[in-house]
Amino acid sequence: MDYLPGKFVWFEHLSHDVAKARAFYEPLFNWHVERMPMGDKTYSMILNGSAGIGGLRSADAGKPSRWISYLSVIDVDASFQTATAAGAKALQSPTPYDPVGRGATIADPTGAELCLWTARDGDPPDVDQAPVGGWYWNELWTPDVKKALAFYEKVFGYTRDSMDMGAQGTYYLLNKGDKMRAGVIQSTEPKAPPMWLPYVRVEDCDASAAKASKLGGRTLLAPTDVPGVGRFAILQDTTGAALAIMKAVPISA
Repeated sequence: MDYLPGKFVWFEHLSHDVAKARAFYEPLFNWHVERMPMGDKTYSMILNGSAGIGGLRSADAGKPSRWISYLSVIDVDASFQTATAAGAKALQSPTPYDPVGRGATIADPTGAELCLWTARDGDPPDVDQAPVGGWYWNELWTPDVKKALAFYEKVFGYTRDSMDMGAQGTYYLLNKGDKMRAGVIQSTEPKAPPMWLPYVRVEDCDASAAKASKLGGRTLLAPTDVPGVGRFAILQDTTGAALAIMKAVPISA
């Protein structure tokens, strides 16, 4: 079993209408949702092709629709204790999810939720480039970049690089070893909650954004080029959750 601590390995969509979310995402990304047994319950697993990549479940009463990211850690209990000691808010204590793993949920000191996770059978391996319909990137939108960087570096051992984005400010890259794992950016939308924003790789950013609109979603950020990276857009699905899409620049042979 191989573990890749610091990698985001799973993504769950939480809403008050799982059927509505499924009706949006299956045609948009050609995903398939299957009901899987999990202990004495069942779980709506998202598959991209034959690979399980995430899930759909009901949000708690009073909570908005959103995506939540699962971060691989070696020891959920130890990471939970370290995170809460460093200023994170405990949302769910370490809990077994038989037979697949053990998890806990926190909000970082700036308010962004994430799940700490140790899978029973290890983590999915890194690939040179995510497949179409797979997870491409993960990005923290936060009102306090300095506080967020200090937390993730201390608790999870990330190092960082920075990129000057001109008028958009500085973009930070979180690295674990020699791998880039996520980005951190100052939120420019005062009404947007602090959040981890996952990216899905698509073949055509403009076409996928247009299709999302036809399915009842909204485009929060129109398709935009990032030189050397690709073309991306930020969408809002029919339940109100935000998600980004990316047409990646092909990797040279």
